[in-house]
Amino acid sequence: MKRAARNLIKAFGLSGLIVVAACVSAIAQKNYDAGASSTEIKIGNIMPYSGPASAFGVIGKTEAAYFKKISAEGGINGRKIDFISYDDAYSPPKAVEQARKLVERDEVLFILNPLGTPSNSAIQKYMNEKKVPQLFVASGATKWNDPKQFPWTMGWGASYQSEGRIYAKYILKERPTGKIGILYQNDDYGKDYVKGIRDGLGAKAASMIVGEESYGTTDPTIDSHVVALKSEGADIFISITTPKFAAQSIKKVAELGWKPLFILNGVGASTGTVMKPAGLENSQNIISATFQKDSTDPQWKDDAGIRNLDTFLTKYFPEGNREDLNIKTGYNVAQTMVHVLKQCGDDLTRANIMKQAASIKSLQLEGLLPGITINTSATDFAPIEQFQLRKFKGDRWELFGDAISSEVGE
Repeated sequence: MKRAARNLIKAFGLSGLIVVAACVSAIAQKNYDAGASSTEIKIGNIMPYSGPASAFGVIGKTEAAYFKKISAEGGINGRKIDFISYDDAYSPPKAVEQARKLVERDEVLFILNPLGTPSNSAIQKYMNEKKVPQLFVASGATKWNDPKQFPWTMGWGASYQSEGRIYAKYILKERPTGKIGILYQNDDYGKDYVKGIRDGLGAKAASMIVGEESYGTTDPTIDSHVVALKSEGADIFISITTPKFAAQSIKKVAELGWKPLFILNGVGASTGTVMKPAGLENSQNIISATFQKDSTDPQWKDDAGIRNLDTFLTKYFPEGNREDLNIKTGYNVAQTMVHVLKQCGDDLTRANIMKQAASIKSLQLEGLLPGITINTSATDFAPIEQFQLRKFKGDRWELFGDAISSEVGE
């Protein structure tokens, strides 16, 4: 009888051990979707390396260099990064083609920081149908913050509408009786800014805005639009333009001898690719807004984050122009992505990547201005919601005022 009892206990003990072992095995099991393995994480990217917005191509080059650095230092949780980046020439049909190639042929885990409002609008429905993250979109359109309708799409930078509202606040304070002329790109990118400006001006928009001129991305020049706005009697000029057209607008305003209060959206305000090519003498006193540190600003010369950026550029991207703010964007986005992937641990599924991307709390990146942090939640897919105003003086931007939050309501 005693022997039978001992045998029974042994039997149950062995069964218990088997159950425990099975549970431990299940817990330790690594979860992967296409594009991930125990040794590699495959990331897709779409950039305009050619075409009218080619100045932004440096963002993709910076990200490629940063992921090369991460891989050389041992990777993320032991996994190397395979960063596959394609050119869409800022063309929506081409963006669709490249997205399909990345998802269906290359089988990337997700697409990171694809650039441009038109291009991302073209692939948004496809990415969500495929349930592949369209993550940290390189566009400030408000449509990327719609987790109910598009749970697989998330923006990164502050929204264009928020930025437009901040310019409106500045105008109402500094030039409340001014006449505004707006030049904007004729797509969701440009229209979002205009909406933000109008919302910020409120009832005064109707009387203050005396002219709006739109241009297409394939237009060779915007000169005639600038002339038209000047002829409307505007003494405030807002240029909502990508780098090529931003430089054109600065040059044309100077050529006309026009002296408006000049506001230039952050998208087109790079010192290296816009302000200097347009002529430093033509760029003086232009107002813009940013949420990132400018490497040319002497106040950051001893900043640890900027020193780390310089070290990175020297070793991994020596041809990169440190005066180009787009390099800072690529650097900051790549660091944000590394943070998310580290949080994923060994659960490298697309669902978990979106879950971790929507769970960022007070992330302070090396290239963001002090006091500006990244925050997301399951109901808020807008990581950055603050700006600081700046004025171009001499050969660089000078910050003024405090960080301003201008969240866009429903």
